Parts: sequence; structure tokens; C-alpha cells
Amino acid sequence: MLRRIAPIMLTLVVVALGITALTARPERATPERTADFVVLVGVPGLRWEDVDPQTTPTLWRMAQDGSIGSLAVRSAHRPTCPVDGWLTLGAGSYSAWNGSRQPGGCPPTAVTVEQPDGIGANLPDQESTVLHNQERLPWGAVPGALSESVRCSVAIGPGAAVAAARPFGRVDRYAPALPEDPAELLGSCVLSIVDLGAVAGEDPAARAAAAREADTRLARVLAARPPRSLVLVAGVSDTDAPSRLHVAVADGPGWERGWLTSASTGRDGYLQLVDLAPTALTALGRPMPERLFLGRPAESVGGRPADLATAVAVPADADREAAAQRRVADWFFALLAGAQVLLAVAVLPLLRRARRHAGPYGPEPVSRRVVAVVELLLIAAALAVPAALLADAVPWWRGDHAGAYFAGVTVLLLVAATAVVRLAPGYASTLGPLGAVAGLTTLAVGVDVLTGARLQLNGVVGYSALEGGRYSGLGTVGLGAFLAGALLSAGWLAQRVRRSWRPPVMVAVGGAAVLIVGSPYLGADPIGAIALTAGLSVAAAISAGGWLTISRLAWATMAGLALTIGFAVLDLRRPPTERGSLGRFLAAVGDGTGGLTVHRANTANFETLVNSPLTVLALAGALLVWFALLQPWGGLMRLFGIYPAMRAAMAGTGVAAVIGGALGGDALDVAGAAAALVVPMAALAALRVLDHSTDRTQPESARQRDEGSGGTGDGPGGTGDGPGGGPDGTGPEGPAPSGAGAGPARGAEPGTAPDTPPATPAPRAPGPPAGADGPTAGTATGARTMANQSSTEVTTS
Repeated sequence: MLRRIAPIMLTLVVVALGITALTARPERATPERTADFVVLVGVPGLRWEDVDPQTTPTLWRMAQDGSIGSLAVRSAHRPTCPVDGWLTLGAGSYSAWNGSRQPGGCPPTAVTVEQPDGIGANLPDQESTVLHNQERLPWGAVPGALSESVRCSVAIGPGAAVAAARPFGRVDRYAPALPEDPAELLGSCVLSIVDLGAVAGEDPAARAAAAREADTRLARVLAARPPRSLVLVAGVSDTDAPSRLHVAVADGPGWERGWLTSASTGRDGYLQLVDLAPTALTALGRPMPERLFLGRPAESVGGRPADLATAVAVPADADREAAAQRRVADWFFALLAGAQVLLAVAVLPLLRRARRHAGPYGPEPVSRRVVAVVELLLIAAALAVPAALLADAVPWWRGDHAGAYFAGVTVLLLVAATAVVRLAPGYASTLGPLGAVAGLTTLAVGVDVLTGARLQLNGVVGYSALEGGRYSGLGTVGLGAFLAGALLSAGWLAQRVRRSWRPPVMVAVGGAAVLIVGSPYLGADPIGAIALTAGLSVAAAISAGGWLTISRLAWATMAGLALTIGFAVLDLRRPPTERGSLGRFLAAVGDGTGGLTVHRANTANFETLVNSPLTVLALAGALLVWFALLQPWGGLMRLFGIYPAMRAAMAGTGVAAVIGGALGGDALDVAGAAAALVVPMAALAALRVLDHSTDRTQPESARQRDEGSGGTGDGPGGTGDGPGGGPDGTGPEGPAPSGAGAGPARGAEPGTAPDTPPATPAPRAPGPPAGADGPTAGTATGARTMANQSSTEVTTS
């Protein structure tokens, strides 16, 4: 009875853990009206490295009194050109101007602004731009939604006219340039948008001159600001490729000396361009438009250093790191994919010759030294991702040769981590290196997430703030490495206990991982939590032995669906501005706009599939597993037969990685990151299993003496799940054969085969020499022995 209800209970536990992780959210204060007027000041291209007390004294004083942060200027076009940035500011969603594009360039023509009455202005191209964003782009943005929500707005400068124009092209109040005294103009409407000119180029002198001129104009704006007003200064766009992080400063009541943040970033000191429109409406106490902005209202939080120079150095350093990350990440993943492919090719002949034949005939086995070197290379390859993650604890991006510094730090960490695995107790056992590598990976990624995921933000194996997709929690690569490490660690631990305890051990370790991945305080990845729940359910179902049957697959599917439905129901009950990605998607499906989300996910999956080096890692790993490791000579089927908990962990990892990538718009990136860990460790374990494939079990009397003295090994002579012993000294289907088994694995770790030399087999009857597959069959006893061995080989292979 207990065995029948165990899957149900474990499924309920996993689902409960997942829903608890996903629905627990930080409490946020209800936004309140803080200003009677809002002035949005845009300076395209302005970065924090342009701001100092001498060049921009006005902006420096404003930053001293107000709140500051890094602004990510993502739009519907990359890089974000000035016209795209202004349009996105007014739409509150990712937008792009309707014009011809050059690869990596900006529209060559300027925006036409007409002034028929001398009061306002018209943009004749605005309606076609709205149609372009509605019908051709996947974000469904409505340019002019901000001005339409306040009904009266002022635009000063051509860029500001783009942001302030309503969907039909009308600008309520317009001035082509900033007047000497703009007080009357700024006080005529509750919302004013001001274009102070761009800071472009990479020449320090030219940038300083442009920043100084913009600062002089800013002084006139601040002198004429209306009473009880909020002034936001933002570097609203890029002016050159590639993209960079820009300036964001807020000054007004309730914005004193803090960091800027928003619910869309979840990271103190970071803001998105799409957050400025909802911030303005919230400050004015105006309702949000019917079609919600993609951004969320900004807020000011504490924790900023008292010294402004120290505080400004933080976003300036983040900009340098993000710029360096983009350059280094491409070649790092390309090298990692190439190295793992070459290593997979090198492993093939070793797998072919790893099986040691019992008789005097057969191919000569590979040198122990060669195998030892290859094993160390496999360990290093599996540890490459966590080593690169830890490398971001060192500020390698500050030097002139950032790529070389990163490579040096990563290699040092990789050598140190490989040495730790090599010197760890139990290294000689079959699963020793796998358990150590999985544990180190889980520890590295898990500790980073528990401490704020600081190493992933702008990290080489993390996520870039320039992309605008994620600013906190687990990234794509981190998710793949963490779920693989967590499930392999759970399988390694489960293999060390009795069969009946293996599913609870899998659920305990995997459940903790689900909490870390799904909690908005930690991993903040609901899709990753759902995928991990499905993978964990698969792993728990087959961890005690047996195959992935229809019923077990059904339980895993039900667990994922139950978690998804439970989270969706609770998420939909929240206010619209507080919903997560799943709740927003279901609400969009209800109002008929869910197709845009599906289109964006499909587009992201395709672009990632064809452009990411991790796709190569995922496909190369799948090919190695299918055409080599899973073949009769590959050793992986034998490993799965002896260690069913590891089979469960690897199967669960595959399920979770594929689901997480497909639902998250990451294609095979999650699977590639997981394969970077799983495939090298699977190859290493297969080599070790094959190396002992012809070892013999001890005679029955010796085995009984070993069991009486406390042996609990998995395999012959123990009480695990190897061909020679089940939980009670029996095989999977009955009493274990006494002739031969899979042989003891290396090492002496509890729960696995003992690390003792194979016992001398029983004396053989005279006859011809033994072949490669078993002992001589010269007597009835020898025939029975060979039959038993063949039976065992079928079971384990």
C-alpha cells in the first residue's frame, strides 16, 4: 500500500514546494502620488563616465540630492538609436521608428516635425510608426501612450517631440529649442519632456564638451522647474554600437539620496527605459493605460554610499563590466564548445578499449596514465562554467586587456577546482569525481544566488544588463548548470542509501533546488522552477530502479501541470501591476493579445538556436551520448544498470533542461549549459565502469562474510542495486548469481561498491582459454557460470 501511494505523496510534496517558492513575493508599498509636475530630461548617449563635478556640476549636485542608477536603454531595435529611445520613452514598451535600417546602424533620416499653429506640433510619420509597431513588431507597443494618458504634455526639442506625440501625431505644446527662461512652458502642462542634445563618439574631449553643454541647459531647466515637481534625467539611447549602460537620476520629494530600482529589474541601482513612463504616471497619480506598459514604476531604495564619488563609481564600473562581458562571452563559449567537442572525439577510442578482457586475447588496454590525464581533462571541462562564474569575483574588466585577465583568472580557478576534485576522498571510486563536480557546481551557483546573484549580473556566464532580459536571479547558463548539478548531487546521495529511501532523498535535495530557483527572493525564475519540478518528478519516479513507464511519465507531467496551474491561479489573483510573467501571459490570452507573447518566445527560440554556441554543446553532447555512451561498448547502459539513481538524475536533467529552454525562449541554451557538466561526467563514469566490467564477484561464502561485517555496496558483494546484489542481498529480480557480476567499482564509499581488488575466481576446469566475454566453459559448473555472467551483462547493459 505504501509503495502505491508513495508517488502520489512525493508528487504533492514537489508541487507544494514549487507553489510555495513561486507565490512568496516581497511586499511592496502601494505607489502614491509624489509630485504635481514631472519633467523628463533626455540626453542620448550620456554615461556615468561623463559625469564629474568639473564637467557637469549641475548634474553632480542633482545626483547628490536625488537617487541614481544605471539605465538600460533596450528598445525594439539594437542598438537603440536616439529616435528609438525617444519613441520607447513615450510608449512605455519596446518600440522602434519606422525607417530603413543598416545592420547595427540607425535610420539615416531625421524626424519631420511640423508647426502649423505655433503652439503645438504634428509628426506626419507618427501614424505609420504606430502601425509598424502594432503589426510588424512583436511587442505590441503604442507610441504616444504616455502623452495620451496625461492629456497635456510639453515637448522641447525634436527628440522630445517624438516621445510626446500622441498616437495620431499631435504634440500639445512644442518648442524647437530650450528658451532662456522655460518656466512658463514647463508649468503649462503636468508632463514636460526636454531634449538637451546628444553625447556621442568615443573621443574624451568631444564627449566632455557635449556633456558640459547639456549640463548648462540642465541648469536652466532646474532653475525653472515648477514647484513640487519630479525631474528625471536619463541617457535615453545609445549613439554608437555596441550598447552601453546610461545615466538615470531622479530628484524630487521622496527621491532623496538612494538607488533607483523597479519591479522590472528587481536589482537596486538598475532601471529600464520602459520604466520611465509608468514612473511619471505613478508620480502624478494618473491611472495606467488599458494596455499595460512593459515597464514598472521606479522607486528609491536606501543603501547608497554617503560619498557621491563612491556611489557614482558603482554604475560606472557596471557599465565597463557589461561592455567587456559582451566581448569576452562570445569567445569563451565558442572555446568551451570547441574544447568539449574535441574531448568527446578523444574519448571515443578510450571507450572502445576500456573494457579489460578476462583472457589472454583481445586488444591491449589503454595506458593508465593516458586514462588518468583524460579523466582530469573531463573534470576540468565539466568545471569550466562554475570556474568562469567565480572569475567575476575578481574585477578583470578594469584592465586594458580584459579578455586576457579573465582567461588567466578562469584557468587558475579551473586548476584549483580540478585539484580539489582529484584530492577529494573517494576520487578513485566510480562515482567519486561525478559527485564532487556536481557538488562544487551546485555550491558555486547556489551560494551566488543566495547572496544576491552578484556574479551573474554582467558576468561572462551570467546575463547582461544591456540585453534587458534579466537583472536578478538565475540566468540561462546558471539555470542549466544549477539544475544539472542539483539533480546529479541528489542522484549521487540517493545511490548511497537503501532503495526505498532513494525517492525521498531525490525529493529532499531537488525540492530545495526548486525553492532556490523559483523564489522571487532568490532565483526568480518561475519557468525554471516548473521545468525543474518536471525533471525532479521523473528522477524520483525511477530512482529506485525500473524504467520510465507511461504511468511514471504521467506523474511527472501531472506534477509540472499542477505546479503551473496552482501558480497561475494565485498569480492571476494579484493586481495587474504585480503579476509575474505567467499571470501576465494568461491575462493577455484572455484579452486576445497572448499571440504576441507566443510570437516573441518563438522568435527568441529560433534566434538563440541558430546563433548560440551552447546549441553546439547541446547537440554534440546528445550525439556523444546516443552514438557512443549508450552503445553496448559505451558503458553508460552498464552504469545505469549498476547505479539506477544516476540514471534517474541524468534523465531528470534532460527533461528539465529541454522544458526550461523551450518555455523560456532559450532554445537549447539551458540544455547546452547542463550538457557541459553532465556529458563529461557521464563519459568519465562510463570509462570507470568499463574498466571493471570483467571483474569477478567473491564466492558465496566470502560475500556472506562481507555482508555480515557491514558491507552495503551497490554491486557485487554489497546490498545495493548492482547486478550482484539488491537491497537485501538479492538481484533486481531475485537471488543474485554467484558466478559473475558487474564487478566492484573503484573506491570505498558507503553505498557503492567497495574498493577492494577482485577476488580470485573459482578454479576453472581444463579446457580452451577463455574468450573476451567470460570464463572457460569446460564443465557443468563453468557452463552455469558463463550463463550467469551473460544474464548479468544483459541486465546491466
